[in-house]
Amino acid sequence: MDWLNSLFAVHSAIQTIMVISLIIAVGLAFSKLKLMGISLGIAFVFFAGILAGNLGLTVDPVSLHYAETFGLVIFVYTLGLYVGPNFFGAFRNEGTSFNLWGLAVILLGTAIALALCPITGISVSTMVGLLCGATTNTPALGAAQQALGHLGLPTGEIALATALTYPLGVVGVILAILLMRKLFVKEEDLKPKHPIDEDRTFVSQFIVLNPAIEGKQIGQLAKNTHLKFVISRIWRQNEVLVPMASTQLHTGDSLMIVTNRDDVNGLELLFGKEVERDWNQGRVDWNHIDSKVESRVIVLTRTNLNGKRLGRLHMREAYNVNVSRVIRGDVKLLATEDLRLQYGDRITIVGEPKDVDNAEHFLGNSVKTLNEPNIGSIFVGIILGLALGTLPIYLPGIATPIRLGIAGGPIIMGILIGALGSHLRFISYTTRSASLMLRKIGLSIYLACLGLDAGKDFFQTVARPEGLMWIGIGFILTIVPVLIVGFIALRTKKLDFGTICGILCGSMANPMALTYANDTIEGETPNISYATVYPIGMFIRVIIAQILIMFFV
Repeated sequence: MDWLNSLFAVHSAIQTIMVISLIIAVGLAFSKLKLMGISLGIAFVFFAGILAGNLGLTVDPVSLHYAETFGLVIFVYTLGLYVGPNFFGAFRNEGTSFNLWGLAVILLGTAIALALCPITGISVSTMVGLLCGATTNTPALGAAQQALGHLGLPTGEIALATALTYPLGVVGVILAILLMRKLFVKEEDLKPKHPIDEDRTFVSQFIVLNPAIEGKQIGQLAKNTHLKFVISRIWRQNEVLVPMASTQLHTGDSLMIVTNRDDVNGLELLFGKEVERDWNQGRVDWNHIDSKVESRVIVLTRTNLNGKRLGRLHMREAYNVNVSRVIRGDVKLLATEDLRLQYGDRITIVGEPKDVDNAEHFLGNSVKTLNEPNIGSIFVGIILGLALGTLPIYLPGIATPIRLGIAGGPIIMGILIGALGSHLRFISYTTRSASLMLRKIGLSIYLACLGLDAGKDFFQTVARPEGLMWIGIGFILTIVPVLIVGFIALRTKKLDFGTICGILCGSMANPMALTYANDTIEGETPNISYATVYPIGMFIRVIIAQILIMFFV
């Protein structure tokens, strides 16, 4: 029994790992349970931590804080890294509206908190603490405590208010999502309005009938038009040609062209006539179209080519091949000259077999290499993210600097590296399975530590005279803004339910609710909208917390 007691009761590094692992194992075991068809998923890890803390399980406070921080950093950084490649595209298209919806959640919650102060008699500083807990935003709490310290006021009660409302703040968003789905969501709302795993290329076949381009070189035509296209092969009478920039077009040529769907009508005006054959439905065996030309997908695994523009490789001149498209993750991109390549891209090469072999040797195509995640680059990114999170940001009128914190800095750095890493020749490629595992492990460790830390004082704090009122107010601040804004967003019919869930989770800085949304909704739309809203939303909440303290206390 002494041996067993030492494993779970005597503080040590081994005991910390044992307790956290036990909480995660129990929580995940219960995560499959459903009540009336509803499961809280990974949220059970949080509740298992609260139960363990209430039963008297403890770990060394320093080790607990380290594990909680490390788990959160791993989760938010790898999430940012995962959504980074699609982040700026989403921001250009729908990101502004995403952030406006998120801002509505933030402002509505803040307005409700201020309105409740005179009604309940709770001071503004304590209400700020309740709001920080209800929105699970620890960077905002830190900013508010710094502002109180600057005014010479105590910070103990604001921290206690946050600790009391934090647990239901975590779960409240999940409950709001559950209520919305049961009461308001229809089947069509579950289908993505703007799918992110889209094919951004379109394959068409054209017959050259325009006499104005007779004898014109392909490179000359491409420079003189705004249309984006790649001619992958030409059929001229009984001959098949791999087109080069210097290849001249003649009337009657049949062209296989990869382009954007929106440019098809323009290309028909340019070339003459589109052949009525659908090359985009089903699986086409391109190598059986003709025997002289081969189409092969080659993986870019040469590290020195990471970040280089496709046009700088001179694939046509050097290897007599054409690059028709580039597949990055689940997105198919048109192989334009200015496309910047990334390590792990799958490049479609068209040419004669021996030329394709040479191109394959040049690009690498070492699939085995891709199975090894770039662990070193992940930790370099985390270092940069934590440095960004601690960087003081001074705003006019606010004496205390704003910081992005341990959650904001790493997720922003992950997004930047995922989206722009190739521009700096930074290899950020990570296999899909490795990314998912890191996210799950990081979030599980974070929730286990969070629950364990909250559990030891949770029920004693609830028993305080003001405890239940604080919990009730915190629950209102969590669930009411989410339900109101979510309901209005659904009724506009412009956003699907998955995207709305990501916006709500991001505006409430709630990674556990995001994981629940991912477990119950198909597709990756919650991740994209969450990462689009989270950085700006978190930053605004930090500013609001300081403004409330500076001007209303």
